[in-house]
Amino acid sequence: IIAQNKGDAILGTWVNEKKDAKILIFKKQNKYFGKVVWGTGSDPKDSKNPDPKLRNRELMGLTILSDFIFNDIDTWKEGAIYDPREGKYYSSKITVESATKIKIRGYWGISLLGRTESWYKTN
Repeated sequence: IIAQNKGDAILGTWVNEKKDAKILIFKKQNKYFGKVVWGTGSDPKDSKNPDPKLRNRELMGLTILSDFIFNDIDTWKEGAIYDPREGKYYSSKITVESATKIKIRGYWGISLLGRTESWYKTN
């Protein structure tokens, strides 16, 4: 029996805390990413993006989690999360609470200055 890579525990589709978007977390070349696959909150476009050329792009299919690396224990770090509600990128880390719950922390500079959201596994 081949053991599943523990880092792959976050793979799959997750619903955000506000329950207005679903994010598919996938793996590409040993890094983890997440893209919007359902719902977009209140605005279907990336209208708050600081780059005017990107404000008309669709949020559906947009990669909002990027470049996470699994630390071989229980945390995915060195990643970034994009918050389309604010049009801002934040440093981020992900921890697994259970098989159906992860915590995503976005922060500026140091992890103390930030916000944590719980996401729940969905089908």
